[in-house]
Amino acid sequence: MKKTMNTLLRLLLIPVLLFSIFAGIPAKANAETDLGLHVDAAILIDADSGKILYEQNADTSLGIASMTKMMTEYLLLDAIDAGTVKWDQEYHVTDYTYRMSQNRALSNVPLRRDGTYTIRELYEAMAIYSANAATVGIAETIAGTEAEFLKLMNKKAEKLGLKDYKFVNSTGLNNADLFGMHPAGTGPEDENVMPAKSVAKLAYHLLKDHPNVLETSKITEKTFREGTDDRIEMRNWNLMLPGLSQQYQGVDGLKTGTTNFAGHCFTGTAERNGTRLISVVMKAVDAKGQESKKARFDETAKLLNYGFSQFSKQEIIPAKYTFKDQKTVKVTKGKEKKVAIAVKEPVSFMMKSSDKDLYKPKLVLDKKSLEAEVKKDTVVGKVVIERSEGTDYGFIDGKELTADVITTEAVERASGISLFFQGIGNFFGNLWGGISDFVGGLF
Repeated sequence: MKKTMNTLLRLLLIPVLLFSIFAGIPAKANAETDLGLHVDAAILIDADSGKILYEQNADTSLGIASMTKMMTEYLLLDAIDAGTVKWDQEYHVTDYTYRMSQNRALSNVPLRRDGTYTIRELYEAMAIYSANAATVGIAETIAGTEAEFLKLMNKKAEKLGLKDYKFVNSTGLNNADLFGMHPAGTGPEDENVMPAKSVAKLAYHLLKDHPNVLETSKITEKTFREGTDDRIEMRNWNLMLPGLSQQYQGVDGLKTGTTNFAGHCFTGTAERNGTRLISVVMKAVDAKGQESKKARFDETAKLLNYGFSQFSKQEIIPAKYTFKDQKTVKVTKGKEKKVAIAVKEPVSFMMKSSDKDLYKPKLVLDKKSLEAEVKKDTVVGKVVIERSEGTDYGFIDGKELTADVITTEAVERASGISLFFQGIGNFFGNLWGGISDFVGGLF
């Protein structure tokens, strides 16, 4: 009886032991990257390299609202650099921009019907206060009409390699709110849409080409038309800036967006200890599923916390790295029969410290051999960095983790006499090889 009881106890303990074992195994993949975001889409990238650190539904086209204005900013700053538009250039208010500017519910600085405003004033109103009529004024200045400006927006988007985008106005407003004066060629119910990945790519290139955009986007408050009867206090809608209600260390941009269609969106950027990150959240809600301006900043903070706490720049391959299985490449017609090769420059990028050992180098040669004369630093192929397990999101521009592989020394071409004897040696070597193969085939 006692023996039977012991057997039963052992059988009962087996499930308990198995549960203890499996409970102690750390969760993988999905659990590691589940940030608990309450958004329709999100992405986080390294602003320096474009390395994608996290993404969630980032390829689905969604409403972008006033994040559209990053493209308008881009085209204006391009025009300023090209000299086709000047900061002190004056804009004369049109019927369209006057009417739009009087609707304060659309985020605006009121413009006088007969007023003139400098491009710098309009730009600051757009970048700080997301002023919509000011944005249209910039579009009209650059292209004549907003409809013509859309062509420039599409052309720039194509050049940047953005995908699945649609621009129907320069502001990000619902076309339905434009008093029937929406740009020619667009419909009254049309909306600006873009995937989070394309929004991040737009922000990435904007900061690369025009880093001075941050000098304006970081301004928390400014008076529009100070000293005049039209003065109005502009408070930045980016509440993560220093001194504002949702302040976050290092945030200095970039663009909020809100419409009924798009919900609450935000493209943010922050820099800490020399590392700058770019984040995008789209249609953010709180834990109860309620839309709010605060939610987009809470979700952005989760992304930035994840990036700054978990990632750092790691060197995977040092400069002059040599491959254990292939340290040389064959050389023909040279004084030497082979030449040493190595990786030209170090390969570094943002990653989790715990993931470093998951990345392995793979040599890809352009040719199996080189013909002398071979100069030092001749590119012979590349090293490709591959991840052995788990997900690597790649780069925002779609580039590979690679570096050139070069020769580390020169090989002179052999003299005529040497080449003659090399030729004879090769002839008889090939001849003997053919005879050996023939004889071997008989048996």
